[in-house]
Amino acid sequence: MTKVIMHGCNGRMGQVISGLIAADEEIEVVAGVDVSNHINNPYPVFSSIQECDVKADAVIDFASAKAVDGLLEYCIREKLPCVLCTTGLSEEQLKKVEEASKQVAILKSANMSLGINLLLKMLKEATHVLAGAGYDIEIVERHHNQKLDAPSGTALALADSINEELNGEYEYVYDRSQVRQKRNKKEIGISAVRGGTIVGDHDVIFAGMDEVITFSHTAYSRSVFGKGAIQAAKFLKGKEAGMYDMSHVIESNS
Repeated sequence: MTKVIMHGCNGRMGQVISGLIAADEEIEVVAGVDVSNHINNPYPVFSSIQECDVKADAVIDFASAKAVDGLLEYCIREKLPCVLCTTGLSEEQLKKVEEASKQVAILKSANMSLGINLLLKMLKEATHVLAGAGYDIEIVERHHNQKLDAPSGTALALADSINEELNGEYEYVYDRSQVRQKRNKKEIGISAVRGGTIVGDHDVIFAGMDEVITFSHTAYSRSVFGKGAIQAAKFLKGKEAGMYDMSHVIESNS
């Protein structure tokens, strides 16, 4: 049994994960942390991680960027592994995460979906074969009309996975409306669509002469991110200090 603290338990993802864990016999939420306590949870809820005195095997974090510094301090003090899902961290905070990983196990990923992280792995092999054969690479991502950032962090992670295979030689192009010129061979086009309640769609297109190969991932609900975070917490239990990502979780299940 893996015992976790849900950091940001009363947020949308915190409640999704709490519900998923309630139906999973291998993991249990033993405490929650949230500045708002308007929800009646079946576990004790603390207004600050520093107040939490419940022993656990890991923390799952889906709170806010401003709460991450205190979370890292707590995890270091308690030697508690952390699944860090909060996005929008500053460069200074990212450095703190890196430093914290020298003392405690931290798993951080741009997207917690197992499917997306499997796709990241598959893209490297596809890129090795197709980019060298002259295929153009485009990424199209679609999200709901309330999403603030564009392109999505996941789209950038997909592009980075491809570009790593290409020795970082390709540039990212986000907008062609102001330039009238042919497409550069060494570019990755990234387009963002915003509308309705789309949870998350990502297409990676390899377009060659008379042939198009498309890798697609569709998230129909936020549960896919919650399930990935739960698998990550199970994986992180008992792990040595270090920086981990979802590729380690996938490898452990293969």
